[in-house]
Order: sequence, then C-alpha cells, then structure tokens
Amino acid sequence: MMMPSIFGESLFDDFFDFPFAAYSYPVSDLMKTDVKETDGGYEIDMNLPGVKKEDVKAELKDGYLTVQVSSNTNNDEKDDKGRYIRRERFSGSCSRRFYVGQRVKQEDIKAKFENGILTMVVPKKEKEPAVEENKYIAIEG
Repeated sequence: MMMPSIFGESLFDDFFDFPFAAYSYPVSDLMKTDVKETDGGYEIDMNLPGVKKEDVKAELKDGYLTVQVSSNTNNDEKDDKGRYIRRERFSGSCSRRFYVGQRVKQEDIKAKFENGILTMVVPKKEKEPAVEENKYIAIEG
C-alpha cells in the first residue's frame, strides 16, 4: 500500500519551488502575442506583464517590425542599520520580430501601451503591380 507523502513527489519539491517562483513571471506568459486581421490591416496585442513603457522599444527596419523589451530590477532590502537583509537583481531582455512588408513606413504604424499590453496597428499595403517590360528583338536588314 502506497502512503501519501507530506512532501509531495520529492522531499525537495517545496525547497526548490520557494521563493523564486513568487518573484518571477513564467516565461510562457512573457510576450504572448495575438495577431488579428482587420479590413485595413493587422492588430497585434502583446502581453508584457510587469514591464514599464520606457523598457519597450519597437523598430521597423527592412520590412521587419521588431519589439524589444529590456528590464533591470533591483530589490534591495536593508535593516534599520543599513545592512542588507536580501539583495535580488534581475536583468534580461527578449524580442519578437514580424515581417510586415517593405512598403509599410514607420509613421503608418500606431502603437499604444496600456495595463501591460502593447497594441500595435499595422496597415495592409497592396503590392505594386509588376510593370511588364516589353523586350523587343532587334531585326537586322
């Protein structure tokens, strides 16, 4: 007969889960992106929990829209004599890249950051019709 364990699957489960999980976001929740097609373009919603607006940068280069987030956090706790009780630092960055086309210009893209969600509206640009060149063969004589 199997006896239930008061520690879960392993004696060290609780030890290794605490306290680090309480201070971070799961990686799978960072930069989750929804892309919705509208009549005039695309709406991109990107989850950026715990990120400040000034830590977000969006760039359009060579037809690619790149969103980059960098964060530096310092959680110092000191006692009344100025000695450290705990010092935790986090520094990291991540980015996502989307191809939006060569014809989209930087001023065409509208972006808004609110409540940890970056919303960008990217217009659709029609492809220029290829101009057919008539190539004539020179006729001698």
